[in-house]
Amino acid sequence: MYAFDFEKPSTVADAVAALKAEEAQPLGGGQTLIPTLKQRLAMPSKLVSLTGIDEMKGVCVADDGAVCIGGATPHAVVAREAAKSYPALASLAANIGDPAVRNRGTIGGSLANNDPSACYPAAALGSGATIVTNAREIAADDYFQGMFATALDEGEIITEVRFPVPEKAAYMKFEQPASRFALTAVFVAKYADGVRVAVTGASEEGVFRWTEAEEALSSNFSPDAVAGLSVPADGMIGDLHGTPAYRAHLVGVMTKRAVAAAG
Repeated sequence: MYAFDFEKPSTVADAVAALKAEEAQPLGGGQTLIPTLKQRLAMPSKLVSLTGIDEMKGVCVADDGAVCIGGATPHAVVAREAAKSYPALASLAANIGDPAVRNRGTIGGSLANNDPSACYPAAALGSGATIVTNAREIAADDYFQGMFATALDEGEIITEVRFPVPEKAAYMKFEQPASRFALTAVFVAKYADGVRVAVTGASEEGVFRWTEAEEALSSNFSPDAVAGLSVPADGMIGDLHGTPAYRAHLVGVMTKRAVAAAG
């Protein structure tokens, strides 16, 4: 670690003002940023903690039925408070990391970091969520722009995430046992106008929608609908945990399991 300034504002406006300082960086739960600082892979001059902003915490259901989650809400709170309104999302949150991670990590921090193996990006993209910031609203389809890349501008803060609740949904994750990140995972959500399928942990480009499976499932929402489908291995992640071909195979397996669980 090294010396840096630390600020903990109590309002979004104060946080935005603090982030205008040169080389300032927002701090959510710190589950990614703190290890990065320890390894000196990032050296901001100031950390602006978002954990003291009450308006960015909590889970509620809007008048249109969408589940709204504050950007500074820990995973454990999502798991508990969204259990009735959006069970698939709550189940996803309940299986992120370990208890320490779930009680510190936040949904806003996860989506802002956009790790290619994180769980929340699959939920947001699979649900067609809206990412709300201090400046605008961004559709999930426009938000995710590649590995660790998003549509966020410098100093922009995720204040809330709005999830339209589907008729049916499920998330299936094949875990890397040490980190509990997704080696490959799939979020499936069935809406009145069609099915969305989001895949995380597999692609070098980060989370993505499997449109071929969406089309098949929109006509027939059953595991059999995707039995003959596959994604190409080109562009899949290859590492000591699995080859690109293995991850491509897992996409199909986890999709069928998610559909079965949702149905």
